[in-house]
Amino acid sequence: VAVLVLVLVAVVVIVVLLVLVVVVRVAVVLEVLVVVLVMLVIVVVLVVVLVCVDVVEVVLVSVVVVSVVEVRVVVVVVVVVSVVVVAVRVVVLVVMVIVVNVVVMCSWKLVY
Repeated sequence: VAVLVLVLVAVVVIVVLLVLVVVVRVAVVLEVLVVVLVMLVIVVVLVVVLVCVDVVEVVLVSVVVVSVVEVRVVVVVVVVVSVVVVAVRVVVLVVMVIVVNVVVMCSWKLVY
């Protein structure tokens, strides 16, 4: 899922940059490029952090499954909750990417 989010971000960034190259001067494009790259790095870092957290969650749940056989139901609930948490994080990440792109386009329209 994280890979899909990264691909989505890359596609949006490329499209925005192409539009800017067509419409705006090169110097402005370079400034925007720097801003977009910084935001892209931030998004990538967030994705990596989310993935690491998810892996830790899964490992902990697996350890619980192996050690405590009697509490299988509780473990299943924990796994379901973990999956839901992951889904929520991905949705939040996608929304954040959309918001960032909207902010970029709006500020661009304000300046020009």
